[in-house]
Amino acid sequence: MASVFLYHVVADLTVGKPELVEFCETETVEAAIKAIGDSTECGIPVWKRKTHAGIENTEMRQQRFVGILNSLDIVAFFAKSECLEDHDKALKTPVSEVVTHNNSLLRQVDPGTRLIDALEMMKHGVKRLLVRKSVVWQGMSKRFSILYNGKWLKNMDTSSSSNNLGASSNRPSSSTTTSARDKFCCLSREDVIRFLIGCLGALAPLPLSSISSVGAINPNYNSIEATSAAIEATQKLPEDPSAIAVLEQSQDGQYKIIGEISASKLWKCDHLAAAWALANLSGGQFVMGVEDNVSSRSLKDFSVNQAAGNNNLANGGGSTKPKKFSSRSIGFNAANPSLAVSRSMYRGRSAPLTCKVTSSLAAVMAQMLSHRATHVWVTEDESDDVLVGVVGYADIMVAVTKQPSSVVPSPARSTENSAIVNDVHN
Repeated sequence: MASVFLYHVVADLTVGKPELVEFCETETVEAAIKAIGDSTECGIPVWKRKTHAGIENTEMRQQRFVGILNSLDIVAFFAKSECLEDHDKALKTPVSEVVTHNNSLLRQVDPGTRLIDALEMMKHGVKRLLVRKSVVWQGMSKRFSILYNGKWLKNMDTSSSSNNLGASSNRPSSSTTTSARDKFCCLSREDVIRFLIGCLGALAPLPLSSISSVGAINPNYNSIEATSAAIEATQKLPEDPSAIAVLEQSQDGQYKIIGEISASKLWKCDHLAAAWALANLSGGQFVMGVEDNVSSRSLKDFSVNQAAGNNNLANGGGSTKPKKFSSRSIGFNAANPSLAVSRSMYRGRSAPLTCKVTSSLAAVMAQMLSHRATHVWVTEDESDDVLVGVVGYADIMVAVTKQPSSVVPSPARSTENSAIVNDVHN
């Protein structure tokens, strides 16, 4: 196991992280849409309101955590018939009626928790780590982390006066400690992956091994056929990753991925327009886009609340008027509008993020970070778009914590992966 997991603690990843602002379950879906746009991993933690004043312990805080709400949850909610009929009522719905209740997705940990222990939690389903913001760690070298292993705060309080004299510049005052007692920051799996990609040298040769050789490909994924109704994707929303592949069967009987319906793709889209499309179109039409100049005649008008500024329909402002649906109304835009008529060329923002089974672990990590995606779909090496699996955050964390394999990457692939990682840092 790489020493980077033993000599680093979660406090090393909290530098520069903003203080957590709790999003209460009594807030409206409209407010949640705005908060999700500024979130990581396309979702926000939802909390119950505090019922009493004073300092709460870890168990009390854990019980107040409700779950994580993402864009796919909201679009699936908006796609219900009663929400399509009354947008204003849907936007004013309390978040508690939309979020999936699961308080095991977040775990509060001590700032001195080893990185390897944090990875073990995330491998088993934890998506957020709640870490107390403490100035005790400021100015302390990371190499001391393993010496204390989660007991640094206790050692600071019980150390002798002679030791305190030398460390007085780093120790906060009692008033500062009290004021920071209830201040926390939230670490996501994206934060952990971003940290790990800066430590690729310490993980060598694992990052340059193919994802198939390290067992990072998950063959179990959710999917619907392109000819099926897009609303079928919401019958049972996947938890991790929160994505459904849209597949098209080729003449030889193989299934190729043409798009996806996921929280990451719907992250900053027009949620009301996406909900209408989800309820009325096929999976293929939803992900590939339906252009006004191609097939709008076959589509009915739908009414939305046209909001001012940024043309964000989910804000609930402005007047209501009929509008033709197009891929642009969701936020799926063709890279080259002149090619939009050709489905094979119309990929745009709705195109799924894919890699090959021979892609290296480092390259896939770089893809996820550069696209702010929670997953990458894996296709066959010989045949484009033939889907074989998916790689998510949990799969990467399982792979990097395995014992080093005997797989030796080729020099050509090593050069290619180095270039990709450099692009991410730049």
